[in-house]
Amino acid sequence: MSTTSPALEPYGTGFDFPTSLAFDDAGRLYLAESGLPFGGAAPGGRVWRVQGGRRELLAKNLRAPVNGLAVHDNALYLSEGGRFGRISRLPLDGGSPRTVLDDLPGGGNYQTNMCAFGPDGRLYFSQGAATNTGIIGLDALDISWLRQLPHPLDIPGHAIELREVAAETEDPRQDGQRAVTGPFAPFGTVHPAGTRLPAALPCTSAVMSCRPDGSDLRLVAWGLRNAYGLLFLPDGRLLATDQGADDRGSRPVGQAPELLYEVRHGAWYGWPDFIGGIPVDDPRHAPGTGTPPEFVLANHHELPRPEQPLLAFAPHSAAVKMTLAPDGLLVVALFGDEIPLTAPSGPRSGRALAVVDPRDWSHTVRSTPGLARPIDVASGPDGQLYVLDFGHFEPGAGGRLDATPGSGGVWRTPW
Repeated sequence: MSTTSPALEPYGTGFDFPTSLAFDDAGRLYLAESGLPFGGAAPGGRVWRVQGGRRELLAKNLRAPVNGLAVHDNALYLSEGGRFGRISRLPLDGGSPRTVLDDLPGGGNYQTNMCAFGPDGRLYFSQGAATNTGIIGLDALDISWLRQLPHPLDIPGHAIELREVAAETEDPRQDGQRAVTGPFAPFGTVHPAGTRLPAALPCTSAVMSCRPDGSDLRLVAWGLRNAYGLLFLPDGRLLATDQGADDRGSRPVGQAPELLYEVRHGAWYGWPDFIGGIPVDDPRHAPGTGTPPEFVLANHHELPRPEQPLLAFAPHSAAVKMTLAPDGLLVVALFGDEIPLTAPSGPRSGRALAVVDPRDWSHTVRSTPGLARPIDVASGPDGQLYVLDFGHFEPGAGGRLDATPGSGGVWRTPW
């Protein structure tokens, strides 16, 4: 690919905050709209088949946000967030979605993310954290897709022991009152020091797998804060993008990068106490406002050593989904920062594509003129790169949101 910014041409426009692309074996393109009602958009996720400027609606009224599409065995597998998360199977030759997995954790900061099928034939999917860094805080009221307090708490994938860490905030449930909240606890509650919580399935901040029919659910790895993008390489390795902690809420973390990991069975990726193997209390992660974070887990010695990332992207650039290009390079969509939601201030980042060389994990960032929020990328059967734009979406202070329905679309460029 050229070292200059790609020349993008529209392939399908006018979509409401789409999140996901997929091609079937016949080369047909599928697109999922999130179903988030930002800016007055119609609620409920939708799936479209898009060909030659025409679109065909295949499914509607899905749980929002729809975060992923995967083609397998003549069907689309749909990842639906919300409370509760769900993965459904939609036959390509017609019919209604059928539930594969249901009652997945939801209703927190992040949701059930995309799924991908491995060389072992199993369905792999990621589950985001319910909180920024383990403690439910008032930041939940500023998150445009959440705005809920209290909300569900995180569920560990490994057995953990807690330190007595507590954050004091206003209590919006009771005028003039204060609330004290600890890690892995409901809002306004603190677990005593030494409290042990067992591993559970399903859990949050994890990658899990099951058979294509939803049976035999297993933990693959825990401690990925929000592994929004998954991709299997031709040699069978599983990659995940992991979105870094934000400088917000009751346990803010400063300058946390976005990370790319190889997902290993049984591994721990450090959340909520490490970022790319670096402790959250390291001075380089001091927050811009609020109290510097301290460890919340007391049993690091019982957990696997935190995994090291393959590479780090700029803080708040929001690494999302990725694809492997015909020349073997990895292309990663960078959704972009959500300042002032994710940090009090700072430089704009993301809103671009990262091109990664898997031989040494070096990368360059390419701008995408005309696109607001790249969120997915796919290599088409015509040898072109297809880029999905979420559309105009800019959070503001105090939960305000500037978003434009119909501003999303799919674009393509020669590779």
